[in-house]
Amino acid sequence: MKTLFHTVKLLTASVLAAAVACTASSCASGTGSSEQPASSAAGKKVSIGVIQYATHPSLDNCYTGFKEGLKESGFEEGKNLTVDFQNAQADNGNSDLMAKNMVSKKYDMIMAIATPAAMSAYSAAKDTNIPVVFTAISDPVAAQLVQSLDKPGGNCTGSSDVLPLEAQLKMIRSLLPKAKKIGVLYTTSEVNSVSNLKRFKELAPKYGFEIVDVGITNSSEVASGAASLVAKGVDCVNNFTDNNVVNNLSTLLQATNGAKIPVFGSEIEQVKNGCLASVSIDFVALGKETGKMAAKILKGEAKPADLPVYVVTDGKPVYNKAAMEQFGLTLPSAYAGAEAVASSK
Repeated sequence: MKTLFHTVKLLTASVLAAAVACTASSCASGTGSSEQPASSAAGKKVSIGVIQYATHPSLDNCYTGFKEGLKESGFEEGKNLTVDFQNAQADNGNSDLMAKNMVSKKYDMIMAIATPAAMSAYSAAKDTNIPVVFTAISDPVAAQLVQSLDKPGGNCTGSSDVLPLEAQLKMIRSLLPKAKKIGVLYTTSEVNSVSNLKRFKELAPKYGFEIVDVGITNSSEVASGAASLVAKGVDCVNNFTDNNVVNNLSTLLQATNGAKIPVFGSEIEQVKNGCLASVSIDFVALGKETGKMAAKILKGEAKPADLPVYVVTDGKPVYNKAAMEQFGLTLPSAYAGAEAVASSK
């Protein structure tokens, strides 16, 4: 009897020890907990709120690329991804409200396209654990979205479209060898535009240009701003990725075309819509890289604070054949490999 009791006691101890070991193993591996290991995070369903500041092709291309990057990384709409896409229609009030609503819905992430949208998202989510990923931001440090490009430091990171302004100036000088004044129309409240204008002014004297800038505050001032540039006798106009100006590009072109003043765009979609030429960034590719960054965060492979901002600085020369003919210009030999695009209108 004593031997039987001793055997049962040993068996009970063994079972208890195995249970303890199993529990410890579960805790260590993440099973039995509400948190999934990073490797399986892509298998769970996630929700992302997207705020696009305005409707124009370059921002649309960013969104297209963003979804492609997510899909390549294992997140696909209708399977394990839900996207709430919102367009602020170039209204900061709309952007702020959308961001607050997305935070209240506790989405897994907010993605913002263009500087004003990113500023709204960051402001709404900065005191939460909801990560913010941005794209199409020319100067995220100046916009106070990150502490630095290498070490963002908060819950926000993304991709930056640093315009190849010096390459743009070289192109303008090559196409317009006698030009002296470059006009710039920009929105004074857009941080990216202010930053680009500062750099443009610093580079311009190197190529013999004077920059004549006109600041505006909203879309209703685009027409008067364009008329002001014409009156100031500019030889051409250069656009940045200013959301307000690009969203009303036809208004600008109406004034400049009437005065026989060519407009240089900052990307291919502006050239398709009537600008003469551009050293253009690929915004689909930019969005795709952003989607891949977002996937790393969603999988738990990286934290926004430590994930460096992806910066694109290279562009390819593109030109509008109809616009070249309109202004009686021929393509310089240095740009023989430039891509010709047809007007979209």
